[in-house]
Amino acid sequence: MRCYAQLIAAAVLATLRSLTAAAELTPAPNGLQRPDGYPDWRLIGVSHRTENGTLRAILGNDVAIAAAREGHTKPWPEGTVLAKIVWKERSHPKFATAIVPDALVHTEFMVKNSARYAATGGWGFGRWLGTEQRPYGTDANFAQECFGCHAGAKDSDWVFTTPVHLP
Repeated sequence: MRCYAQLIAAAVLATLRSLTAAAELTPAPNGLQRPDGYPDWRLIGVSHRTENGTLRAILGNDVAIAAAREGHTKPWPEGTVLAKIVWKERSHPKFATAIVPDALVHTEFMVKNSARYAATGGWGFGRWLGTEQRPYGTDANFAQECFGCHAGAKDSDWVFTTPVHLP
């Protein structure tokens, strides 16, 4: 019985440590916080960038998922949050022609809030690097860097992701 109680105590302590670590994550330079619970969000799309050898899973909060399923993404609705998880690619060790995720490169988030982020097309941007999730950038100008890259997707509300259609 004592061993069981020690296991429960260890599990609670581990959970509290992980919650504390998440709460202490430094926000992006523009103040954007990494959303809690994003690993449980649903898939909106995937991408593969051949020029830098990365794979990406694009997840969405409930607002984003509803918009994607209903085809209401031009523009995306207020409250949409998109998460992009980026890994280096590698060949599968038992299936050489299959490309699978390797090391985590970074996590990125786009938050649709037209009033707060008017200067960047209504989107707030944040990026956290590596497994330690260090915020990218040193000042709020990094968001202009993100926005500049997204200029090529202006006609799709600054979003490159094409939602996948599931049967």
